[in-house]
Amino acid sequence: MRVGAGRDRRDERELAWHRHQRHEFHQPSPDLAAHVARYWVVEWDYDRPYRQLVVPYPNVHVTFGDGAAEAHGVSSGHVFKQLDGTGRVFGIAFRPGAFRPFLKAPVQSLTDRSVPVSSLFTGLPEGDDVAAVEDWLRRNLPEPDPAARTATEVVDLIVDDPRMTRVDVLADEVGTSVRRLQRLFAEHVGVGPKWVIRRYRLREVTARMEAGGRIDWAVLAADLGYADQPHFVRDFTAMFGETPTRYAERYSPPDGA
Repeated sequence: MRVGAGRDRRDERELAWHRHQRHEFHQPSPDLAAHVARYWVVEWDYDRPYRQLVVPYPNVHVTFGDGAAEAHGVSSGHVFKQLDGTGRVFGIAFRPGAFRPFLKAPVQSLTDRSVPVSSLFTGLPEGDDVAAVEDWLRRNLPEPDPAARTATEVVDLIVDDPRMTRVDVLADEVGTSVRRLQRLFAEHVGVGPKWVIRRYRLREVTARMEAGGRIDWAVLAADLGYADQPHFVRDFTAMFGETPTRYAERYSPPDGA
């Protein structure tokens, strides 16, 4: 059944998009888990165009749908996607650092770009379900790359350890120099270590928003390693497309709740 898109009602805990989008997430098989973070499926049904905010993570995605098969590099900032009518896309989110062996070129060369899957892979999946896509991935698996594995492990460290708020601290933790770490990320991740640190520390901000309660923005900025609150607000706005206070409104309860 078609439904009207309406506006983005953030003050209703994003219930509006739930009315006209459906999302699924699937975990990879164990033999592909070193390469793939997850599979995702999104379906939509709109009467009117809907402008959707997409906030990036350092994952390369391969997508099948809407008559196209494409590989999408990491987006260096937030983007807006316009959805209209009905559609379905199946996506593969590769683990950060793991796409370099498939690309056979620095992952930075794909940042903020998309290329046809046919330019990187042999053939196409014989369906748009997990089993078919995994069979296709296995036919295209590259040789193991120790440097790619190292990059993935460093990103995992950033994700798991909230103490990682500066690149020099991260470099000391993994026993390398800042310059070598920057080269590793340009080659295998597509964005710099500072960008990745910022992204995952800002994810902690949205987690606090979701938990509810009052947030002291100045204290939070200091906890995240920012010199002052304006720098934090600037980074958050660049990444999410809104100020922290405006974005926090999406977690407010609906009127009358």
